[in-house]
Amino acid sequence: MSTPARRRSLIAACSAHAVHDGLSDLIYVLLPIWQTQFAISYAMIGVLRAGYSGVMASFQLLASRLARRFGRKRLLVGGTALAGAAYLIAGQAGGLAALLIALMLGGLGASTQHPLASSLVTDSHAAGGGVKQALAQYNFAGDIGKTLIPGAVGLLLVVVSWQTSVTLIGLLGLAAAAALWWLIPAAPAKTTNASSPRLAHGNGSTGGLRALLATGTLDSAVRMGFLTFLPFLLKSKGAGTAGIGLALSLLFVGGAFGKLFCGYLGARVGMMKTVWVTESLTSLCVVLAVLLPLNGVMLMLPLLGLALNGTSSVLYGVVPELAAPGRHEQAFAWFYTGTIGAGALSPVLFGRLGDAMGVPVALVTLASILLLTLPLSWKVQQELAPQGQPVA
Repeated sequence: MSTPARRRSLIAACSAHAVHDGLSDLIYVLLPIWQTQFAISYAMIGVLRAGYSGVMASFQLLASRLARRFGRKRLLVGGTALAGAAYLIAGQAGGLAALLIALMLGGLGASTQHPLASSLVTDSHAAGGGVKQALAQYNFAGDIGKTLIPGAVGLLLVVVSWQTSVTLIGLLGLAAAAALWWLIPAAPAKTTNASSPRLAHGNGSTGGLRALLATGTLDSAVRMGFLTFLPFLLKSKGAGTAGIGLALSLLFVGGAFGKLFCGYLGARVGMMKTVWVTESLTSLCVVLAVLLPLNGVMLMLPLLGLALNGTSSVLYGVVPELAAPGRHEQAFAWFYTGTIGAGALSPVLFGRLGDAMGVPVALVTLASILLLTLPLSWKVQQELAPQGQPVA
């Protein structure tokens, strides 16, 4: 692929990631508002979050298959448009059922982004090298969207209703779909052939992929569980709506740089060392978030975001190395299905724990579970060792 086409592919994938992740994580700003308006429990809050992320996880493999028939470009543009339209519907929702339906439609549209955009980056950069670095940039863009969109809506909520804010974000999604149609080069719209020399790398390690999926699943479950509870933790410490929006922006600013930094660090010092540092730091910071006062939590959030989101960038970069040649889209689809599926179930399960024992207990439990990723990442690194990766 020519350099201009590679650049356009990366810009398109980064733009899609920024918009979709921003739309997805905007829900965290809106959850406390919906809880007040509809008088719902923490468990029901988890159901609302799962309505979006659960559908998103469930349809990623189907999106990967449909891309082979209808083209990657059409699926990605159509999914982005549907995600935007879902927010337009949510802005008109007068009850909990209508809101849940809108969120599920949003998740359906969002299911196209991760497997298709990440494989677009991988395929366009495989021949010229730099796949890990390109994926780090792609992941960095996702957190830029998580920073800007929830932060902007948090400020909008000070002057307009949540319905108006959500409607404006829906229009943003539709505009993004139009931009993607223009940005994505025509050639990568078709799913590449398994015999393509551009894809002739990756050791096809089933055991490595399983360990990687387990690592990513636990990491995602903790991340989504923490993000669901964070607004309520901040509210209990005295933060208002604008303060919660600012806190999420601080968290995601740290996360954006974490994904970029850790992606490059993982390529340099190895996946396992990077994961051990980020996951241990995340576990410690989650416990500190429970113990510290509001000002202390706000100061710590950028560091917590760096560790919390940095791990995923390292894990994404390993997927092409463990996938069988020509199976990138399927490997990414399986990986994202597992990680996002865990993220969908986590708020529901830990929401029940939060109802029964309180948010602090739920968060400390999440911090403890995260440490299980350490031995799993060691297993992944062993599967990478034959390709020259450092084992320790």
